[in-house]
Amino acid sequence: MKLANRVAVLTGAGGGIGRATALALARRGCHLAVADIDGAAAADCALAARQLGVRASSHALDVAERGAVRALPAQVLDAHGRVDLLVNNAGVALGGSFEQIAEDDFDWLMEINFGAVVRMTRAFLPLLRSSDDARIVNLSSIYGIVAPPGQSAYAASKFAVRGFSNALRHELEGSSVAVSVVHPGGVATAIAKHARAPRGAPQQEIERGRALAQRLLRMPPEQAGELIVRGVERRQARILVGSDAKIVALLERLSPVHYWTLLKKASGR
Repeated sequence: MKLANRVAVLTGAGGGIGRATALALARRGCHLAVADIDGAAAADCALAARQLGVRASSHALDVAERGAVRALPAQVLDAHGRVDLLVNNAGVALGGSFEQIAEDDFDWLMEINFGAVVRMTRAFLPLLRSSDDARIVNLSSIYGIVAPPGQSAYAASKFAVRGFSNALRHELEGSSVAVSVVHPGGVATAIAKHARAPRGAPQQEIERGRALAQRLLRMPPEQAGELIVRGVERRQARILVGSDAKIVALLERLSPVHYWTLLKKASGR
């Protein structure tokens, strides 16, 4: 896919993988509409993109706000006149077992990680269909391939993104709109630091869980962003980001029921 002079819309572009992906697109001459719940962070990303020589608009957006999502396509059209690429990246994390997690916290995560992907896709698909070469890129996770204990809500949302993306790809076959689903492994973002914890859980237990998660987040976001954009350029339907994602995906394919037992034995835990 030739990205020069295309227009991409990205959510969660104020930092982490979203910002890195946005700037990787900008380096290829792709114009940007960057959205984030932190409007100042989105504006900073847009400024960095303009310094790379592309047109970039910033949009303060809470992807859980249905009205705001419905209004965004018109704002992007006013700024850019077209849309060729939609990157649904915004996401949150929630630790704890299913029995520990409050119902409204579970719903909060699903509303952002999965519901927003559906809403953004519904809002922008008519514009994408007007492009001669368009693509929807949905961020799942390594936890959209395997489901570890303590991640019931997060894994549920990321498996949902994977299933939605795969079905949508089949439905759009033969059209000008293609779909990629991305499964990053451990990328060094602040998602673990900002994750919600089960209510009433001991603080020591919460901090121990966050520290363990943070140790698994190793790949620089800039590297992840480059890998995602290369996957888009190559029109890959599934983009595995990192050797850890590739190894775990292979293990799950070889042993779809018992992979977690094998992973525990391999890690000594």
